[in-house]
This record gives sequence, C-alpha cells and structure tokens, in this order.
Amino acid sequence: MTIQLKTPRTPRVVNTQKGIVSVAGPYSPDKILHYQMDEGLCAFRPPQEQLEALAEIADLPQGQIILALHDNLIVGYVTFHPPEEFARWAKNQVPGMLEMGAIEVSRQWRSMGVSSALLDVAFGNCSMDTAIVIATEYYWHWDLKGKDMSIWEYQKFLESHFGRIGLKRIGTDEPDILAHPANMLMVRIGSKVPQETILTFEESLYLNRWFF
Repeated sequence: MTIQLKTPRTPRVVNTQKGIVSVAGPYSPDKILHYQMDEGLCAFRPPQEQLEALAEIADLPQGQIILALHDNLIVGYVTFHPPEEFARWAKNQVPGMLEMGAIEVSRQWRSMGVSSALLDVAFGNCSMDTAIVIATEYYWHWDLKGKDMSIWEYQKFLESHFGRIGLKRIGTDEPDILAHPANMLMVRIGSKVPQETILTFEESLYLNRWFF
C-alpha cells in the first residue's frame, strides 16, 4: 500500500495582519535548511535545533514536512513520520500508518488561520487517503499559557481543531495516553485503507484487555 507523501500539495496563502503566509509542502531537507525559524517556535527544542530536526524528518522515506512561511521565515510547521520503533504502532505491526508528530505555530502568528491552513494543505490532494494517521496528544506538550486555557479547555480545542480534517479521539490502553485523563489518541483512517489493515489497527488499541 503506497502512501503518496512526497506528492506536492496544493499550496495556500493566508493573509494576516502581520503579512502574507504561504503554506506548502512537503519540503526537502535542503530546502528546509534554506529557511530560518521564527524565535517563537521553541515548544520542543531551541529553534535552530528544531530546524535541523525538521530536515531529518523530511529525509525519512515516509517523512514529510509542511511549512508556513513568511518570506524566508518559518512561522509554523506540521510533521508526519512513521511511529517510533519502540511505539505500539510501529510500521511492522500496522502497515500504512503515520504519526502526526507535531504541529506548531509561533506565538506571534497564532489565531490568524495558519494552523488550519497547515492541516488543510497536509491532508489535501487525497494524499492521506491510503494512510492511518495518529496523533498522540500529551498535555505536557501543550502551550497552555500561550493559549491562556486550562488543560480541559485546550483538550476540547484540539479535538475540535483536529476534527476539521477528520481526526477523531478514540480509546486505547496505551500507557502514555493513560498517564493523564487529558491525554488523547486521535486517529484518521483514510478512505482507501484496506479493511484488513483497519482490523489490525483496531486490535492494537487494547493489548492489555485483562485489565478491563
């Protein structure tokens, strides 16, 4: 089953009060390193280190990076890659699976439609129709201060925001998800995913059934 990750998406332009933002991708590692990271993109690591991490993901056979650019400045991004080797949903267990690893918009560019455009472009052109896309949402990664929200408000915000492109919250006994009631596993099953693969994925959601 082929996932058309490297197929260019239809770009979008977002007009904001701070200027025009162009959203497109996926970008190659060399192209990513040509740009600069906005200083507000520091949720996971310092901006320069995150830029290098984006290039590394883009270099993976199934990795992809969608960027939001203001001139040569990266103001937002969304990443996709196969689940980590140690993860329950490793590639050799559930074929055709991708993890939406991170989506981040600089604080100075939020509430302007950039995040929505990133998701629209990433899932556009039927590019994810053959994939099962998961997003593991852990509250300790959330910028609660930046959004001025409580944990539960932010949880509802993410459910609604990711729901616009078909990601839905589902149950699992995965330990990291169960570590806090605000944590979520969100999933989008593409319309062309084989039923056999869907069943394999569903079976992987609960591996410790004797606890329930």
